[in-house]
Amino acid sequence: AAIGSSLEGRDYNADVYIPLPTFRARIGDQVFTAKAGGREGEIIQLNQITVTVADIDQVEQTADLIKTQLERFHKTPEYAVVVPKELLRQAEMLQMMFNALLVVIAGISLVVGGIGIMNIMLATVTERTREIGIRRALGAKRRDIISQFLAETVVLTGTGGALGMACGWLCSPATQGVRWMLQNWFSDVWKSLPLHLQAVEPMFAAWSFFVAFGISVVVGVAFGLYPARRAAMMDPIEALRHE
Repeated sequence: AAIGSSLEGRDYNADVYIPLPTFRARIGDQVFTAKAGGREGEIIQLNQITVTVADIDQVEQTADLIKTQLERFHKTPEYAVVVPKELLRQAEMLQMMFNALLVVIAGISLVVGGIGIMNIMLATVTERTREIGIRRALGAKRRDIISQFLAETVVLTGTGGALGMACGWLCSPATQGVRWMLQNWFSDVWKSLPLHLQAVEPMFAAWSFFVAFGISVVVGVAFGLYPARRAAMMDPIEALRHE
């Protein structure tokens, strides 16, 4: 049997496959368990049949044929026919839901972070009101003020994005180190982990640098525009009077 796990998450590493006639010839149709004062026998019953289909396009048709045969010989529905395609669809649906949840969480995080940056820039505009008035008095136009504060916001968010990318880049080898420690020093703990966790390989794609930096710039522009426009719309005379 193949090493790994099924779509249901079952671990096949501990399974042994032998022909049914060989099993009956060597073990029989009963299993005896030692009890106090004697032994108790239990009749072995088949609880699962795995059917392999050569053509993947015939899977659903074969499943319908099996259901028809089972209905002929088993009047009561004491069975279930599981089609791998259905399990695959369920797994894909769960993966899509998980990805959507991650997108929602990331979006909420970006909005909360953007609001925090906007508040910081609004406080900066208030503190630098006199500076804005002096620049306007010396001939700076409104677009110059907007460009200045937008640039400052983008630098702030870009720096945060760069720090986040650095942390992510460092987490990849750190995770590899933890995997190596578990495999070599704590092998029992490693073997007890589910196979889907053992199969996780940390990776850091180069394109993620550009995506992360691009998102940082977009967040900086989106949430820095209001403070920049507020600074540009100040009356120069009132700004110069500000203490």
